[in-house]
Amino acid sequence: MSAAPSTAGPTLSAVIVAHNEEAQLADCLASLNFADEIVVLLDRCTDRSREIALRFTDRVLEGSFPREAARRNTAVAACTGAWIFEADADERVPPDLAAEIRAVIATSTATWHLVPVDNYVGDRLVRWGWGAFFGRSAHAALHRYGVKSWRDDRVLHASIDLVGTEGKRLDGRIVHYVDRSISDMIQRLDRYSTLRAMDLRRSGDIGTYRANLRRIATRFWKCYVGRKRYREGHYGFLVALCAALYPILAYLKARHENE
Repeated sequence: MSAAPSTAGPTLSAVIVAHNEEAQLADCLASLNFADEIVVLLDRCTDRSREIALRFTDRVLEGSFPREAARRNTAVAACTGAWIFEADADERVPPDLAAEIRAVIATSTATWHLVPVDNYVGDRLVRWGWGAFFGRSAHAALHRYGVKSWRDDRVLHASIDLVGTEGKRLDGRIVHYVDRSISDMIQRLDRYSTLRAMDLRRSGDIGTYRANLRRIATRFWKCYVGRKRYREGHYGFLVALCAALYPILAYLKARHENE
């Protein structure tokens, strides 16, 4: 069942969307026990995710959502808290961040807050240089109910709308186990570029080979130098390389492969 640490002040819902995440769902949900309610949306799960989710909450939704916007909007709409905190199965909320979230919603006059993210590749923290489609260093994970919505414009990484005012950026960081290994990172690049190719084909404008070829150099420079990913050594180079290859791979798949 969902934890209810306090009935004083604004209520807080933690929401998670998952697809076949039995290996890490329990650890994520255990870290969300600071919320008054936990809502889990299971998208086409065929593993033990439902059984695991029911250990932590009775607010478990199930369905089939081919696009990100539908599943995100459905999950948030099911929350009953005045404030929403979003998490993914590969994320954990440390105790210091949990306490900060409770403190912020007790006094905030804003409608949403950015929450920083610490991204791990295996056991290696890779803090510098995340951005664009291949990773994020912060996102609006904490917001009031009704403030954030996802547009049905992309299969992957749907764009969002936020209303109202931005509050202070939180100090605590979400722990995100973004990749288990270098091989996992490369598999994610393959998966993400395939989904991006679907979006490009459906838009009717896949771009040009020449423009996407130029983006290899510009994106690598932006990620590796502009965002200071060089500070991360070999891992920084690998992440910048994947970010640089992402557009050209998506373009080539959109041009030469069928869905």
